[in-house]
Amino acid sequence: MRIMKNIINASFKLFFIFLFFSNTLGAEYPKRILFVGNSYLYYNDSVHNHVERLLIEHYNDNEIVTKSATIGGSKLHNHNIDHLLNHENLQLDKSIDLLIMQGGSTEVTTPERREKFSETAVRFSNKAHKLGIKTALYMTHAYLENDKRYEPNLIKKIKKTYYEAGKRSDSLVIPVGLAYEIAYQENPQIRLHHQDGTHPGLLGTYLGACTVFTIVTNSSPEGLSYNYLNKISDQDRLFLQKIAWKAYLKNK
Repeated sequence: MRIMKNIINASFKLFFIFLFFSNTLGAEYPKRILFVGNSYLYYNDSVHNHVERLLIEHYNDNEIVTKSATIGGSKLHNHNIDHLLNHENLQLDKSIDLLIMQGGSTEVTTPERREKFSETAVRFSNKAHKLGIKTALYMTHAYLENDKRYEPNLIKKIKKTYYEAGKRSDSLVIPVGLAYEIAYQENPQIRLHHQDGTHPGLLGTYLGACTVFTIVTNSSPEGLSYNYLNKISDQDRLFLQKIAWKAYLKNK
């Protein structure tokens, strides 16, 4: 009986380990990543550049390359995904390994817009998956009160939109919006937003990059030295790295 009990316990452990890693990118990390979105990505020297530097430091691999295709004010369906999935149009000699998609901030605000975003995520992901490309959704953050589109608890709509779209499109969810919420809860004085109350400030972009890092590597960015040419203090760097990992753990 004891032997049988040990076998059952071991089987359960293996099952849960399988469930955990089935929602990751796997052992072979992506070396060519494309970000598709709008100004939420390209502010502050663009999220993709920060992600690339974090990944190169982590893996000590200078062959990692990230690309970005953004249209200011765009929604996800505004992008020509067929054009972007052709690696020659990205000046690459090989196909990308990972497609990261970011929707417009207003795509979460009504049921009709949420459905349109989800349908687009499914359609774009299906095209990518047929080419052997993994997909992920970059969860947007909520507005501050000085933006006219602000509404209390918008993060609930954001999370609902991205988690449902992620499930439907077989895409990982990168919980950037959740990371913002955690950061503001732990340090209300930190400034993640630009002064307009909608776009990310430099610290918000860095937090977004660290959150992408956690999903790509399945590990914490804590201890990485990258600080964007010393523009991010050690205190902020370490705090935001820890927040990104907390968001990752809550995302599971």
